[in-house]
Amino acid sequence: MPVIALIVIGAAAGFLATRLMRIEANIPTTMLIGIVGALLGGFLLRFLITVAGWLSGFVGAVLGALLVIWIWQTYLRR
Repeated sequence: MPVIALIVIGAAAGFLATRLMRIEANIPTTMLIGIVGALLGGFLLRFLITVAGWLSGFVGAVLGALLVIWIWQTYLRR
């Protein structure tokens, strides 16, 4: 993401966050809060999506193996 877009989005997010938390802050502090929050939130979200991707792959693999075992026991083993 370009730096200018990050600054604009961070400033807007900082403004919204300071209003939601009922914090009175000046404009530079509000922008800094938003930019740091955007970076922290972006890295955290990227990490969680990666872990969720690995976890969903593992869960899918286990469910697939369970299905194969069920089919094998129900139809192929006599």
